[in-house]
Amino acid sequence: MSTATVASRPGVLADLLPASRVRDVALVVGGAALTGLAAQIAVPVPGSPVPVTGQTFAALLVGTSLGARRGFLSLALYAVAGVVGVPWFAEGTSGSSAVSFGYVLGMILASTVVGALARRGADRSMPRMAGAMLLGEAIIYAVGVPYLAYAADMSASAAIAAGLTPFLIGDALKAALAMGLLPAAWKLVGKR
Repeated sequence: MSTATVASRPGVLADLLPASRVRDVALVVGGAALTGLAAQIAVPVPGSPVPVTGQTFAALLVGTSLGARRGFLSLALYAVAGVVGVPWFAEGTSGSSAVSFGYVLGMILASTVVGALARRGADRSMPRMAGAMLLGEAIIYAVGVPYLAYAADMSASAAIAAGLTPFLIGDALKAALAMGLLPAAWKLVGKR
């Protein structure tokens, strides 16, 4: 790939920092830590074993601001560290036995996809950012809800009622926040 091709391709916000391995490691660890911190913002949902958290917003924000590769690595680090005992999943839990662990797995994939879309400029405008966030949320649910059904021994309709429906309004608000946040950040740094 020529230098001209690389230079003409839209980057992600993290690419504005001076390039180095130290930068990339710090961004990956920071993205995992941000997701873990956001997971502690948790509100129980009556009738659901899955709380509303800031975790999904953080995972999608990490993907869009760091790009596909670093977003994937951040969320993979978050998942692996949580499985081995770091208590930074929702409500300070850890391990892979929680019925909500499928959402964590979905976040790895979603972060990668929205990161790839951001690299192609999806984070530069509100409409494209809305599409990226909605796709990311759909990916999280596409993995999380079936996992919930299996892990909690629920029917598909019960899993949808407990693991999808109560979260739609909150996720729409998170998507709206991201729709304004990322394009505004690009305007602030003068990159279009």
